[in-house]
Amino acid sequence: MSMTFSALSENEAFARVAVAAFVAQLNPTLEELTEIKTVVSEAVTNCIIHGYGEIEGDIYLQCKILGDSIELVVEDHGIGIDDLDLVRQPLYTSRPELERSGMGFTIMESFVDEFAVESVVGKGTKLRFKKRIRTPQSATHHEV
Repeated sequence: MSMTFSALSENEAFARVAVAAFVAQLNPTLEELTEIKTVVSEAVTNCIIHGYGEIEGDIYLQCKILGDSIELVVEDHGIGIDDLDLVRQPLYTSRPELERSGMGFTIMESFVDEFAVESVVGKGTKLRFKKRIRTPQSATHHEV
């Protein structure tokens, strides 16, 4: 499943519901589904607030089912991140004036099995997640 949508806060819920509906075919537990929805919410919110800020832009989201796992990619073409180590520190936020908690990356990383960040200043950021669904299912490899 691939989709592109405007980096607007009202689209965060849309992205979360779309991914949850796609992943439902793996029959995840409520806990797994909640974790996936939280990761999507945090990733999309980061694109909106930190990637684009006050400028307009699009968010690109891709979700694949690979056996008993999902792979999720969330990407923006915003300002990028100049210090990846710093942004992955708990409580760090690049926008303290917005009273953000600075826990987004920490939360995302804690809910998935694999987490990678690629970023180029002035070009944007790509977040890649992989999460194994630990419930029995029959899916093998799907992409819509």
